[in-house]
Amino acid sequence: MATYDLLPVYKTTYDFLLQTFQFSKTFTREYKYTIGQELKNETIRLILAIYRANGSQAKRYELLDDARTTLETIRLLLRLTKDLKQIPLSDFVSLNEKIENISKQLVGWQKISERKI
Repeated sequence: MATYDLLPVYKTTYDFLLQTFQFSKTFTREYKYTIGQELKNETIRLILAIYRANGSQAKRYELLDDARTTLETIRLLLRLTKDLKQIPLSDFVSLNEKIENISKQLVGWQKISERKI
């Protein structure tokens, strides 16, 4: 078991979390405490799922599946922030690239875990 904070997927997710906290400060009041807070909460949930998956051999596949579901929720919320013009397109693209990177890593990790079941 690797130390969770050395995992590339953890590092990328943590960077995404930091970026999320930074850009959500600029949301209008109407969205800062609804969509912005939900986006931060879901990202924290994602990073905790990655931490738990790293520490659990028995439930790893299920935890990674939960992480992937959470990631799709984040993807939806991020798209909503773009459509509501709360973030510039350049930030949206940058964050979406991180989401794609995280998604690919989670899928790969899940495939490896599936073989071990």
